[in-house]
Amino acid sequence: MPAPVPKPRTLYDKIWDDHIVHQDGEGPALIYIDRHLVHEVTSPQAFEGLRAAGRPVRRTDCTLATVDHNIPTTVRKNFTSASSFIEEPDSRAQVVALEDNVKEFGVTYFGMSDRRQGIVHIIGPEQGFTLPGITCVCGDSHTSTHGAFGSLAFGIGTSEVEHVLATQTLLQKKAKNMRITVDGQLLEGVTSKDVVLHIIGIIGTAGGTGCVVEYAGSVFRGFSMEARMSVCNMSIEAGARAGMVAPDDVTFEYLRGRPLVPKGEAWDKAVAYWRSLKSDDDAKFDIEVNIRAEDIVPTVTWGTSPQDVAPITGVVPNPANYTDSVKRSSVERSLKYMALVPGTRIEDIVIDKVFIGSCTNSRIEDLRSAAKVVLAAGPDAKVAPNVKYAMVVPGSGIIKQHAEAEGLDVIFKRAGFDWREAGCSMCLGMNPDQLSPGERCASTSNRNFEGRQGAGGRTHLLSPAMAAAAAISGKLTDVRKYLGVDMNQPSSLKVVKADEFLTDPVLPSPEPASTAASTAAAIIDLPPAETPSGAEKFTVLKGIAAPLNIENVDTDMIIPKQFLKTLKRTGLANALFYTLRKDPYTNEDTDFVLNREPYTKAKILVVTGKNFGCGSSREHAPWSLSDFGIRSVIAPSFGDIFRNNALQNGMLPVVLPEADCRTLAEDAAAGLELEVDLERQEIRRTNENPAIPFEADPFRRHCLLNGLDDIALTLQKESAIEEFEQRRSAVWPWLDGFGYQGKKIPVAQAKARKLEW
Repeated sequence: MPAPVPKPRTLYDKIWDDHIVHQDGEGPALIYIDRHLVHEVTSPQAFEGLRAAGRPVRRTDCTLATVDHNIPTTVRKNFTSASSFIEEPDSRAQVVALEDNVKEFGVTYFGMSDRRQGIVHIIGPEQGFTLPGITCVCGDSHTSTHGAFGSLAFGIGTSEVEHVLATQTLLQKKAKNMRITVDGQLLEGVTSKDVVLHIIGIIGTAGGTGCVVEYAGSVFRGFSMEARMSVCNMSIEAGARAGMVAPDDVTFEYLRGRPLVPKGEAWDKAVAYWRSLKSDDDAKFDIEVNIRAEDIVPTVTWGTSPQDVAPITGVVPNPANYTDSVKRSSVERSLKYMALVPGTRIEDIVIDKVFIGSCTNSRIEDLRSAAKVVLAAGPDAKVAPNVKYAMVVPGSGIIKQHAEAEGLDVIFKRAGFDWREAGCSMCLGMNPDQLSPGERCASTSNRNFEGRQGAGGRTHLLSPAMAAAAAISGKLTDVRKYLGVDMNQPSSLKVVKADEFLTDPVLPSPEPASTAASTAAAIIDLPPAETPSGAEKFTVLKGIAAPLNIENVDTDMIIPKQFLKTLKRTGLANALFYTLRKDPYTNEDTDFVLNREPYTKAKILVVTGKNFGCGSSREHAPWSLSDFGIRSVIAPSFGDIFRNNALQNGMLPVVLPEADCRTLAEDAAAGLELEVDLERQEIRRTNENPAIPFEADPFRRHCLLNGLDDIALTLQKESAIEEFEQRRSAVWPWLDGFGYQGKKIPVAQAKARKLEW
C-alpha cells in the first residue's frame, strides 16, 4: 500500500508542528521556545516570580537581555553606571533591577556600556540570535519583527515571560492562517512602511486578529531584510498574532557571518533545512488578501489608530461619511484629539517635531533613506524653523557606529537634526524623549494612539523618507517632491558593510549566582495538576458594570506608559484609563464613566466596540483593571495578547455579538448589576431579563474555575520537555548555545574581563 500523501502545510503550520512538546486533544499545545529576548519593563515581576518559587532560568543559552524602553538617548560620554546616569527614579530602578536579575540568573546582557546594546528587536537579528524556523518571544508586542526571517515570533505578557524563563515553553492555542499577497511594481517613493500602512488601512487593526500572517508576492520577495522586518514589525497593528516571510537567499546573505549564526558544516546543514521553510503550493489559508503594488502611494496616518491612514495626496476624512455609529464616533473622537478639520489636505498639516527611530524604522537602511532625502533637498537644507525639534535615534550602538562610518550623522547634524544614542526613545516616551500636550509629530514609529508619545501629543506615522521630508518642509509632505529617483534603488551614499561592525569576540557568561542545584527540589516537589496553585479562582462575579462605547481600546489607553515603570503587579488602580480620567492640560478629573458613581465600584466592563486591548503586550493593562476591581470585560472581540494576559491574571474576557454588548451596555448605563457565571457560561441580568450565554475555552475555563497555575502545570511535563530538547539538539544542533555548532557559548561583553556586571 502506498504511503499516504502528506497534507499540504503553510510555513506557520510547519514551524508550529516542529515545536509541539505535548498536546492533549483539542486543548492548547505546549510549544518549545527557541529564543527569548528580555528587557527591563516586562521582566522584573517575572524574575521575582522565579526567585519566590526557587526556580532557575531553564535555558540561559537561549536567552538574551538588553535595556531599551526606559533609557535616556543622550550622549553617554560620561557614563559610568546606570544607577548614576539615569536621573528618573522609576526608570533607573527598572534598569538596575534587570542588571541585578541577569547577574543572579546568569543571563547574557547587553548593557548601556556595551556598543551592542539597542532596541531588543534590532539586536536579535543584528547578532544572528534570530534565525529561520525558530520560535521567538519577548515581553513586547513587536516581537513579530523577527518573523521576517521565517520564524514564528510573537509578543507575550509578563506571566508568560516567567513561564518561558522557567520552562522554555508556552501553552498556546494554534492561530488561523492568513496570507497577504502584494504583487506588482511599487511606485516611486513608496517604501515598506507605506506598504504596511496601506495594508492596515485596508484590513483594519482587527483584520488579523486570531491569525498568523504570511506576507507573499513579488513585492516582499524583492524587499531587503530591513524592509521585511518593518512590515512584520507592524503585523501586530493589524491585530495579527505574528507576521512571517519565508526565508530565501536574501535572508541567508543577511545572516551569513553574524556572531550567533552557525558556522562551517553547521551553516550548510542549517541553510538546507531553512530552504524547506515555505508554504506548500496547495497549502490552504483561512483568509487571503490580495493587493496591487501600483495602488500604494506614500502613506501617512491622520488619526489615533494605525488604520487611520490616507495617501499623502489625500484629505482628512469626514465622520458624516461613516454609516456605522461606533465607527463614526471613533472618527469624531480621533479628529477632536488630533485637532483636525474634515477635508483638510494632508499636505497642509503643519508639524512641531520629527522622530526617526523605533524598532520599526531605525536600521541602517532606514537612516540611509532619510539622509538621502536631506541630501536631495540641497546642500543648504535645514530643519524648518517651525519644527521645534527633529531627532534621529539609531536602533543599536552598532547601527550608530555604522551610520557614523558612512557619514550619515554629519548629514543629519548639518541639517539641524539631533543625533542620539540607541534606545526606544520617543516611540513610546517612557524615557525623557516625549511630546508635550498639543504638539504634533511626524514619526517613523509604529503606533499613533492617544498619548503614545506623550500626554496630549499627536502622532502621524510615516516612513523615514517622509519624516525627513516633513522635517525640511515643516509639514507633512510628499517625498516625491524631493526625489527624482526611485527610493528603492541602492543609495548613492557611501556604503560600509555591516560585518565590519560585528567583530566582538564571543565569551562565556558568568555562572548564575543561584545554581540550579539549589532550586531542584522546588521543581520536583510541585503540586499535582488538579491542586489549586494559588492563582485566583473565577466562578461567579456579580456587581456594577460600567459601559464603554469605544472601539479599538488600546493598551496605551488602558494604562499609559508612565505607569509601566513599576517593579510590582499591584498599585495601578489610579493608572487605569488615566488619560481619559484626567485632563492632560489641567490634570483635573473628567466626566469619564469610571469617575462617576456608581461606576467607581465597577466589577465588570461592558464594551460595545470591537478589538478591546489591542496594541502592546503590557500585562499592566489587566493588572490595572484588576486593581480597580474589574475582573471581567465583555466585548465583541479582544486583542490576542490582552486576552491571554487577562486569563493569566484570573480575569475573564467574554466575547459576545455586538448586539448583546449593546444590550448589556444599556443595562450598565441604567446602573443595573450584572452577574457573570463562568461555570454555567452565562451572563445574568436583573428585571427578569433573559440570561445571555457565552462560549469559553474549555482548558482556560477549567484553569480559572480551579485557580490553576500554568507554570506548575507545565513543569509536570518535565520529561516531555527533556525528550523534546534531546530531539531538538540532534536535529537542529545550531539552536543550542546560540548556534555555535552545539557549543553552549553565550555572549558577554567583548572587552572581556570587564563584564557589564
